[in-house]
Amino acid sequence: MIFQLITKYINIKTTNTIMKRSVKIGFCFGLTSGIITTLGLMVGLNSGTHSKMVVIGGILTIAIADAFSDALGIHISEESQKKNTPADIWKATISTWVSKFVFALTFAVPVLLLDLNSAIIAGIIWGLGLLGILSYFTTNENKWKAVLEHMAIAIIVIIITHFVGEFIGKVFV
Repeated sequence: MIFQLITKYINIKTTNTIMKRSVKIGFCFGLTSGIITTLGLMVGLNSGTHSKMVVIGGILTIAIADAFSDALGIHISEESQKKNTPADIWKATISTWVSKFVFALTFAVPVLLLDLNSAIIAGIIWGLGLLGILSYFTTNENKWKAVLEHMAIAIIVIIITHFVGEFIGKVFV
């Protein structure tokens, strides 16, 4: 169901063109950042603390603080190009914030409903699935190469944050 909504959202037609560039930039950036950042945080916090409350707190923090940070980053980036209208800049900003906030929060659902280890696995499956779909539908060339590249980066983040979390848990907790 959610995958169908994402693919429809990516391919929305507005005035006989594919989704406006500014909205697509914000959506794709927010979704990608929401997946990678939230997965890394969840895996790292779980490895270091094994605390459901800490992981939920991390997800909520990412959903709020990082959504604003990413939205401001896109806003400044779009302004710096000096070719976008103020309306397009704000569309990119708002779509970044909304997509980052909403998709980061979706990772809290399995944490609230499942035991923590199962929730982490479910979050990884959810995140990689969303990233794969986004990658497939947003690239124009060699779709599977793009999917594999993006998945590889996400998996590297997951592995590194797992070991960093373990290290932090042993040294600081």
